[in-house]
Amino acid sequence: MIPTVAENSGNSASPRRSLSASDRSKEYSLALDRADQLAGLRHEFCIPSIGSINADPLSARTNECVYLTGNSLGLQPRSARGLIERELTDWANLAVESHIYGRDPWLRYHESLRGPLARLIGCGEQEVVAMNTLTVNLHLMMLTFYRPTAIRNVILIEDNAFPSDSYAAASQASLHGLSTRQVVRLKPRDNEVTLKTADIIDRIDRLGSSLAVVMLGGVNYLSGEVLDMPAITQAAQAQGAICGWDLAHAVGNIPLRLHDWNADFAVWCSYKYLNSGPGAVGGAYVHERHCRDTQLIHPAGWWGNEVAQRFEMKPDFVPVLTADRWALSNPPVFSLAPVKASLEIFDRVGIDVLRRKSLALTGYLESLLEAIVPEVRVLTPADPAARGCQLSLRLPRTDGRTLLNTLKAKGVICDFRAPDIIRAAPVPLYNSFQDVWSFVHILRDELRNGG
Repeated sequence: MIPTVAENSGNSASPRRSLSASDRSKEYSLALDRADQLAGLRHEFCIPSIGSINADPLSARTNECVYLTGNSLGLQPRSARGLIERELTDWANLAVESHIYGRDPWLRYHESLRGPLARLIGCGEQEVVAMNTLTVNLHLMMLTFYRPTAIRNVILIEDNAFPSDSYAAASQASLHGLSTRQVVRLKPRDNEVTLKTADIIDRIDRLGSSLAVVMLGGVNYLSGEVLDMPAITQAAQAQGAICGWDLAHAVGNIPLRLHDWNADFAVWCSYKYLNSGPGAVGGAYVHERHCRDTQLIHPAGWWGNEVAQRFEMKPDFVPVLTADRWALSNPPVFSLAPVKASLEIFDRVGIDVLRRKSLALTGYLESLLEAIVPEVRVLTPADPAARGCQLSLRLPRTDGRTLLNTLKAKGVICDFRAPDIIRAAPVPLYNSFQDVWSFVHILRDELRNGG
């Protein structure tokens, strides 16, 4: 019997299953797809063709590529175009009146995203806002929550944090006249790639009263490791520190329960697993206890003002006591429309359902790699609970860029981090088991053929 997605995923902490010879066949991957109750979601996205990605008129333009780069830029929901065109039409027909009389009035356009975002990240609607981009939001949060003193002034980040997070943390220290030595970087143990929760908590405890802010990636961009956000948040706050999270690779990838975990703040982008287009409007979460704190200092702008007074044009700022108080400007409607399109899909399907398929897809990928391309080392944790969609693969050679281009010519899109790491992310919304099967077999052939 072919297992369904739910049966194949099992418990998130269960060990992976060794594949028999028949399990490694293309026919088996097709059978898995037939049993997948979410397979139809793929048709709600625009899948590039092999000919298009290679700009080759002689290549097959009807054959879909194997797209495993949703961790970098998600695919376009087919519904996004219609939502953008809807707003363009209202602009053409109603101009400024679209703020009030548009089909989705612009004045409150961003408010329609609160519910879906809150359900996706596990918080109250008053704790979340769609605004800006990730690094802008990170700076806004740090301006509020990083208030260093002579004793408490350390920012803790991971050593292989995304560069923008490193730059933001260092510049925040500099803005306060402090040295970048105040930014402490968590490093894995010798000869290891990922962090251990016990080591993170031990470092937090040792920093103690010097620790001002812990700001880590919920899912590390390079390794794909999921950190234990509840435990780390609790440890940071036990030392009197603020704990914030960069969810760029977590939102839309794994279930989140930010309010229950008591996280102080979080920020994210929307162009990766949220499939909202390049430079899409990101978001921020702030725990309700901070939203209600009338003494909290933060940058102020028109859209963070109390709604009832916003158009009275008074000089004094009266913050709305929700996450909206960090929203500086009126929202860019044309950029929010694709976010709205994507969130409708997540809201309809549910992140917990998608997570079950994700576990099955990623587990299948790992098992195929172990059986068919054992010379590739998987850097992402083996425990399914400690990873999302992405597997980071260390190649047995260092000409990874050449290999990446060869894979592209064969219709496989994944990404590369120098000198020898390929990141492959089978996304449950639009990737199939056949995609995974094709990727592993093409990778094997190119590695062994020296492509």
